Amino acid sequence: MKTDLVSKISQSTAHRKSRVSLSNYVIRNEDLLNEFIEIAFDIQNENHVKAFWSLELVCEKKLKIFVPYIDSFFEVLPKLKDDSAIRPATKICMFLAKSNHRKNGISLTQEQEHNLIEALIDRLIQDEKVAAKVYSMKALFVLGKKYDWVHEELKSIIEQDYSNHSAAYQAATRNLLKKLNK
Repeated sequence: MKTDLVSKISQSTAHRKSRVSLSNYVIRNEDLLNEFIEIAFDIQNENHVKAFWSLELVCEKKLKIFVPYIDSFFEVLPKLKDDSAIRPATKICMFLAKSNHRKNGISLTQEQEHNLIEALIDRLIQDEKVAAKVYSMKALFVLGKKYDWVHEELKSIIEQDYSNHSAAYQAATRNLLKKLNK
């Protein structure tokens, strides 16, 4: 028997209104968060991509409730193959990096920071869509404020990769290179 949550996920669409509705439902019913995340992280589940679409919005609005799931997230991250799950997962990485850098944000352990850096560099050097690469770049830029070598690695990758990509990627890269070269 399908739970109410599973039913809501399966009926959701990529449209922003649908994703917002599902994310608000999960935030209002935090007791469903565990089941929701299990679905998102189960890459065999037919609804895992749809769950990731709304998980991104849950994390954007209330990242602190995601903290207990961070280690599991880092385990599933390299296994994601569907572009429609990779984009929101990479955006969640960006939220984690930015929040970790803020004074009153979440605090990642050093191991979690290294797992995040590794996952983001992997996304950056793999053949991914532009959005996932841009979120990876932004997150790595923030993480590089704590780990100098990350900025060097990031700069090397994006300079080497620059001419092989679209105008959108090149624009994002140019902006980031300006910041890295300061």
